[in-house]
Amino acid sequence: MVLNACNTKNEKAKDNDSSILKELYFGQKPPGLIPEIFAPSIVSISGRNASTISFSPDLDEIYFSAHEKDEEASSIYFSKLKGNKWTPVKRANFTNGKKNEELYPSVSLNNKRIYFTAFDSIFSDEKIWYVNRLENSWSDAIQLDSPINDDIVFYINQAKNGDLFYTSISKAKMYYAPNKNGEFPEVQEVELEFGHHGFVSPSQEYLLVYARNKENEDHDIYVCFKKKDGTWTKPIPLGNKVNSNFNESCPSITPDGKYLFFNRSNEDESSNVYWVSTEIIDKLKPNDL
Repeated sequence: MVLNACNTKNEKAKDNDSSILKELYFGQKPPGLIPEIFAPSIVSISGRNASTISFSPDLDEIYFSAHEKDEEASSIYFSKLKGNKWTPVKRANFTNGKKNEELYPSVSLNNKRIYFTAFDSIFSDEKIWYVNRLENSWSDAIQLDSPINDDIVFYINQAKNGDLFYTSISKAKMYYAPNKNGEFPEVQEVELEFGHHGFVSPSQEYLLVYARNKENEDHDIYVCFKKKDGTWTKPIPLGNKVNSNFNESCPSITPDGKYLFFNRSNEDESSNVYWVSTEIIDKLKPNDL
């Protein structure tokens, strides 16, 4: 009797886990090596500009930037997987109106913070802010106390060891701030041939950037692999399955390293979020690394 009861409980737990797994990514079947539009009519909505996907480590929360074509300001939106259903997408409003725009969310890999960019006037006062996770909500927004914010900066993300990577708007270059016991007292340039809006893989094995393609003048996504000496390879284009005749930008990687998300523009000046297996990146890694 006891054994049967335990088996029944285990079977129910497995069924519940299986149900949750099916609902990850809004129930959408993960892609292979061909990019697909992510969450049509939920995240990628016709006529809207959506970008910069960030998931919690357990993949049960999603945060992203978006704005309607007739809106001047971008906002951060979110949804959470409760049981086996995703909550309706809502605006986060982390700064409670202190700043006109909030965008480029990045959930830390320890799940304790969300970093993001907030500003009032474009290309003038962009700074990095964050919120701390509370039991059932997020703290008030806090501007990051670090030399990072001595510059105008955006598009921040964090590696598994806590290092922060970001883009300097004024210099159009990538920088990073090593994690020093949860503080970020110094910044260093990421020595790249070109590229910005960079996203580092969780293990810092590679760095994704985007830059203008000299041949057709649109923006494409590139990958730089870390060499054994700590320097980075020349940017390698992700190929025509990712890079099209339209602009691709805002790359990000899921916490488990399995999927690449990116933004692609449309003819009507809106944009959608696409996703693809990171195997497409693995295939580009030089054999000597």
